[in-house]
Amino acid sequence: MENPTLFVVILRYLVPIETIIEQRPEHVIFLDKYYAKGIFHASGPQIPRYGGMILAKASSREVLNKILKEDPFYQYKSAEYQVIEFTINKHSEAFGVFLENV
Repeated sequence: MENPTLFVVILRYLVPIETIIEQRPEHVIFLDKYYAKGIFHASGPQIPRYGGMILAKASSREVLNKILKEDPFYQYKSAEYQVIEFTINKHSEAFGVFLENV
């Protein structure tokens, strides 16, 4: 298997956490849509809660950026995104099982 490319998306909140909590149900619907399509594989808030993270597999950075523009947090200007693309060249055996399914 060739070395797969994954993306780490780092969200940084731009509004008070109370606003994020109010918008979270819409954000979760967005996340669920792309979990179902096999694009998102893990996500959650940072600790402390300054933002969140998403682990994604997409055909390109451009495709992923287009997807991220659907996020209510993006649409409401509640978060900004940093996308880090990386090629996996070393991983645990357990993670290899995960990679076979993405």
